[in-house]
Amino acid sequence: MTDTDRPVILVINGPNLDMLGTRQPEVYGHDTLADVEALCRRTGDEQGVAIDFRQSDSEAEIMGWIKQARGTAAGILINPAGFTSTSIAILDALLIYDGPIVEVHISPLFRRDEFRHLSYVSKAATAKIEGFGIIGYAFAITRLAQLSR
Repeated sequence: MTDTDRPVILVINGPNLDMLGTRQPEVYGHDTLADVEALCRRTGDEQGVAIDFRQSDSEAEIMGWIKQARGTAAGILINPAGFTSTSIAILDALLIYDGPIVEVHISPLFRRDEFRHLSYVSKAATAKIEGFGIIGYAFAITRLAQLSR
């Protein structure tokens, strides 16, 4: 089976996640974005789905990816990072998407600064996973794979 024969899960990582492993390791741990990608690809292979893994600091680019996923991706895993509590535009793009969405956060938002508690993305998400470290990505891919069958 080739990747083109498998349902695709779009994995979107928001701003500053390219700095994982060096940025605030006491909050986010020592795993890098490359570690997250490797975990996602391994989990995707185990679950029979292809992974389209992306990261951007640009709100507009993320919105474009979400809109392009309509009709092509079986599900979206999104870690909106700094856009979680600020981007109504990403929320609006997610509301246009026609499949399941799982919001993932490495750290527990409810234990962080109060301004981080609000998530606009949650209003469009099918589910939310937070505070499990990077293994939350594997949980999300497993669930999205189940929903794509």
